[in-house]
Amino acid sequence: MARGNDTASPEETQYTAGVRRATLSFGFLYQFMQGVISSVLWAVLGYDPIEVAPITLILVLNGTLMSYAMAATLFRCRERSILFKLLVGSALSLVAAVINAGVDLACHFLIAHGDPADVNWTNVTYTVIYCLALFHGWAFFCIALLSNFELRERERRLALTREEALAAQMRALRYQVNPHFLFNTLNSIAGLIEEGSSTAAGRMVLSLSSFLRTTLELDPMQDVCLADELALQIGYLNIEGERFSDRMRLKLDIAPGLEQALVPSLILQPLIENAVKHGVGSSAGAVEILISAARHGETLELSVENDLTTEPQCAIKKPPGTGTGLKNVADRIRARFPEMGAFISGLVAPHRFRAAITMPLRLACP
Repeated sequence: MARGNDTASPEETQYTAGVRRATLSFGFLYQFMQGVISSVLWAVLGYDPIEVAPITLILVLNGTLMSYAMAATLFRCRERSILFKLLVGSALSLVAAVINAGVDLACHFLIAHGDPADVNWTNVTYTVIYCLALFHGWAFFCIALLSNFELRERERRLALTREEALAAQMRALRYQVNPHFLFNTLNSIAGLIEEGSSTAAGRMVLSLSSFLRTTLELDPMQDVCLADELALQIGYLNIEGERFSDRMRLKLDIAPGLEQALVPSLILQPLIENAVKHGVGSSAGAVEILISAARHGETLELSVENDLTTEPQCAIKKPPGTGTGLKNVADRIRARFPEMGAFISGLVAPHRFRAAITMPLRLACP
């Protein structure tokens, strides 16, 4: 519902409508069952249920209206403490019980043609007590119903907040990829210019422009097929190939059927950048870059391996860099797949580095 001059949000409108529907349904059912029980009690006491049916109907209608009025009042107090709502519910029950007992007494005079002088105040007291118990039951039911709706609404908002926070985190991590990639690629272009390869540098700039246009159009929260992800990374390697064409060797080892596996967009980018920068870029000889995809039960493992320099003293030396790329991948996988996601990296042989990602296997529709 709207508060002050604010306009009610769609979520609040939906919440209010849900409470209203539940109140109308349960309120009618509650009073209907009360009418049925009253008719049975009249019959047990020796009265003809048909004769007292008009009185029963009037009392049911009045009780329904009183129940709805109580529910509306309690709804306005939904943000107050439970003790406050219980006190309000008790006060409303007392008022409703007195009114309902008065209606019952009036029906006795007008419909049953009773004599006012013959009023049995003991029976009136019993009626008030009966109605007090009846409306107390309804008031406490309404409080429990409101608490249930409040709990469900709070859980929904909490889930929505967590989802929005995760989406914001994923976008932030995803948008770190392009600046980091651009930083490394511009260094490669600068290296070509220093080597006097202006033509190759020009081609690299054009390829870079096309690649960036494609990556910027990707939705950070939209997964892509592994085949599309590999096509993007091959495009990136073609850019780097302008500088390292004589010593970069690419090999793909993709298990059959995994081309349609869904993966986060550009998840392989930092791994391949790392392989190019610290493998190809720091070696004078040919370097193999192996991109693999394998299935292990219900999980998908993606890995990028690359040769390192054959000089022992350089192999153990930590290569320069910001470390942003691999940390970015680890953070993205941890945020996206907290239960089944993992990232590991390290040497698998004296001169062989491997970075691997594990995530749930999800296949796109063909």
